[in-house]
Amino acid sequence: MAPPSGIDSRPLAIALMGPTASGKTALAVEWAQRLRSEIVSVDSALVYRGLDIGAAKPDAATQALAPHRLIDIRDPHETYNAGEFAVDALAAMRAIAAGGRIPLLVGGTGLYFRALLDGLAEMPESDPAVRAAVAAEARERGWAALHADLTRVDPAAAARIRPSDPQRISRAVEVFRTSGRPLSEWQAGARRGMRFPFRVLRLMLAPADRAVLHQRIAQRFDAMLDSGFLAEVRRLRSDPRLHPDLPAMRAVGYRQAWAHLEGATDAATFRAQAIAATRQLAKRQLTWLRAEHAARWLDPVHQRAELEAALALFVGPSSLDPDRAAV
Repeated sequence: MAPPSGIDSRPLAIALMGPTASGKTALAVEWAQRLRSEIVSVDSALVYRGLDIGAAKPDAATQALAPHRLIDIRDPHETYNAGEFAVDALAAMRAIAAGGRIPLLVGGTGLYFRALLDGLAEMPESDPAVRAAVAAEARERGWAALHADLTRVDPAAAARIRPSDPQRISRAVEVFRTSGRPLSEWQAGARRGMRFPFRVLRLMLAPADRAVLHQRIAQRFDAMLDSGFLAEVRRLRSDPRLHPDLPAMRAVGYRQAWAHLEGATDAATFRAQAIAATRQLAKRQLTWLRAEHAARWLDPVHQRAELEAALALFVGPSSLDPDRAAV
């Protein structure tokens, strides 16, 4: 029988978004145990096998408590994009819902969330010849010069892309040269008004005090070093298929560790650069999250009661297991 008019019968899902080191994983594991839910990772680094310590990947014990989907699905020499993620994540969500559980989307990769929840615009197909020409020009002139070119033809895209991000600069320049239209114009055609097949509670986790987040970032990175992060990167560097321009190896922390192991920096400089890069990542993530107007912002420590209330209102109090709540 069809549901009464006005009743939203779509299955439930929860999106737990937030910058790196904001406490998403710990809260997600707790909720997964309390809610009959299953975690879908929304993190562009966690998709890669072998990126464990530096990506803060949940360990085997944590994943035994709360299984995570879309972790360790690519080797680090392979690529993986937001469009592929959207397809894989929606398939995972449907499978979780079919099993009577609630999908719990957890991560901080804004482009992945946008691709899944809001859709990606139709884009021109990649042209290998144009891409090769862009790469050759970058070798001659430098990526900063190509970024300056992009500023003239597509200022909106250039404002979102760092001059040190060759992958995104290359794609934006390629799109313009292939189609004659700016990338930002193509992106403006993303899905509008289409109904996502799940009803999603969007929650943003972020400490109200930015200094607290910065402290957590530094403490977590030091813990990574103590856990063998540099040994992990040494193992990755021993793989002849890997090089520092691959998306996996450009992940924050890994890029700085690779340069350090090549002798480009001393230990103190490496640590400072990696922490600074992680803080910059958190800032970019927060910038994207602020544009997510449909979400509710909450401090994971000081607004715990509000988090619990929002969750209970969405899933129903009877769906929560109070015995598993954190004390």
